[in-house]
Amino acid sequence: MNWLLPGSLSPLETTIGYEQVAVDLTSWLARNEPDPALKMALDFALLEDFDHLYRYANLYELINGRNAAELTGHLTEITPGRPTMFHHTHPYDVVRPHYETHSVHPLSRMHVMTITAAEQQTMNYYMNHGPELMEPVARKLYAEIAHVEEQHVTHYGSLLDPLDSWLCQLVFHELNEVYLYHSMYLQETDGRIRTLWELHRDMEVGQLHAACDLLRTYEGRDPEEIIPRELPETPVTFETNKDYVRQVLADTVDLRQDGLGYTPVDELPGDNRLFAYQATVNGDGIPSEDVIDQNREANGREYRDETEGPNPVIDLRPSEPAIGA
Repeated sequence: MNWLLPGSLSPLETTIGYEQVAVDLTSWLARNEPDPALKMALDFALLEDFDHLYRYANLYELINGRNAAELTGHLTEITPGRPTMFHHTHPYDVVRPHYETHSVHPLSRMHVMTITAAEQQTMNYYMNHGPELMEPVARKLYAEIAHVEEQHVTHYGSLLDPLDSWLCQLVFHELNEVYLYHSMYLQETDGRIRTLWELHRDMEVGQLHAACDLLRTYEGRDPEEIIPRELPETPVTFETNKDYVRQVLADTVDLRQDGLGYTPVDELPGDNRLFAYQATVNGDGIPSEDVIDQNREANGREYRDETEGPNPVIDLRPSEPAIGA
């Protein structure tokens, strides 16, 4: 499916697409997540990917002279989220409490597997393609955000119950792939591509049967004990989530990971390990801030695409008007 992307698409343009997908996929999962703790985990990282889109959009204008809204189609706003400089979290605070495999809602399990896979692919893409850019600010920005995405992989991956065996996980993953391909099949309007979604969905059905056979053979377990009888009625849907993102931004921008939970930054004690960790990581410069400063200097303002009005967080509004597409 990845080969459907046109060869004329640059790595940076693909990156902007990745971040738009991250924002709207995470928003949809969070809006439909039945477990409050898992929803909180989704909402927290949502604001970080939302800010990454803003940083890459400014890089796109800075080095290519182009408007990122040409790529996003104004379907996802481009404005600061939780600033990237605050994303760097002490490793002790990244791991989340996992769900219980015997009681978790089947939809929750698939939500966690889906977002973990998406963040893993995004991290790998940035790690592999960041070195291909020539501009120092671009290389540094990719390195900074790639490490944040690595944190996201741990943040989401730790939600999975470690008691599930590898074969159980294989069955769950194959079921999730069926669900995702079927979701894309239901929404696809291009007949040729719709046929590809259908083809891959049917292949995954076959692989699900094979995984179930392995579970029976090597663990003596009946797959029907662990998988639901039917796929969820609601398919994963890509749609605009502007109002939802704005609400989450207004409500939770100041939250930070703290132990196994989340705490407003102004309630953390001054000796909290977060501050020392961030001071170290940001000690020799902050690429995600440098790219905004350089684009401001080059174009007289930063790049934003705020279709629904000013940023809901007053402190994240520009000191001068930001001109978007």
